[in-house]
Amino acid sequence: MADPRLKQLTIKTGVLKRLAKEKISYEKEAEQQKVRVEKLKAENGDEHMIKKQEEVLQESLMMLPDCQRRLTKAFADLDELLKNEEELKETKEYENALAVIEEAKVTMAA
Repeated sequence: MADPRLKQLTIKTGVLKRLAKEKISYEKEAEQQKVRVEKLKAENGDEHMIKKQEEVLQESLMMLPDCQRRLTKAFADLDELLKNEEELKETKEYENALAVIEEAKVTMAA
């Protein structure tokens, strides 16, 4: 990987992949927390415990917009790099980046 463009491609691909996983993780965490809060309320749980769990839920939900913003920026950066470096189409790094772009589209739409 002597070409510095390939290194940038690999780095930006990794960043996008990581941020897509991070967004999915935050969404799962928020969903699990919602279920936990609903269960506590249904069981007439301790008010203090319900309040604390709702705070945890709000913290999880607050992470989503920032994660989405970073994911969108990483997507745009990698997409721009792919458009500017089309002569690298024959490399496995380019093909890997295209695959990650497609996966990220699904994650961003969710």
